[in-house]
Amino acid sequence: MILPQPSKIVCVGQNYAAHARELGNDLPSEPVLFQKAPSSWAGPFDPLELPPGAEKLDYEVELGLVIGTKAKRVSEEEAMDYVKGYVVLCDYSERAWQKERGGQWNKGKSHDGFCPAGPKIVPEGEIEDPQDLRIWSKVNGEIRQDSSTSDMIFGVKEVISYISQFMTLLPGDVIATGTPGGVGAGMKPPCFLKVGDVVEMGVEGIGEIRQEIVGVGS
Repeated sequence: MILPQPSKIVCVGQNYAAHARELGNDLPSEPVLFQKAPSSWAGPFDPLELPPGAEKLDYEVELGLVIGTKAKRVSEEEAMDYVKGYVVLCDYSERAWQKERGGQWNKGKSHDGFCPAGPKIVPEGEIEDPQDLRIWSKVNGEIRQDSSTSDMIFGVKEVISYISQFMTLLPGDVIATGTPGGVGAGMKPPCFLKVGDVVEMGVEGIGEIRQEIVGVGS
């Protein structure tokens, strides 16, 4: 199922304690925000093209929030009233473009296909506690990330409220809430994706998505 392309995809960086530590960073004092281009949006099972010149393609499984109602300067107490539902999302990242090419992170986050999501929108009311869900990823059948949304530094309600202080969230917009430890960049030595790799990701109660990494023109 290909979900409608959002007007914006707002991401929270280093929002899991284990992920921040594996990258050698201090825990953030407030949410770190960046955006992925809407053109990075993709279906949950679409193949992912390894971009020309990419050397450090990495995976980041995330719990995605789909906004249902226009949200502007909302409180944490009312934040969930603005959520339509949840998806599994991957914040694919080209680490060299992200960290070694100057400027902000966006260029390493926004290539076509770098934000697959799905497999469907699970209504907000069907998930009892979004802060107590298993979240995981596999590469070629090997578990890489295996954690719980309880490891988030800033929870779902706090993230929604925080973002809405700086920008208006529109219906259909997506918030990527961060990824657990276990990404390729955090391995010793780092282990990045290559053509032929298969990445599977899931969040308890939400579902699973899958991408095969393919060459240009495949």
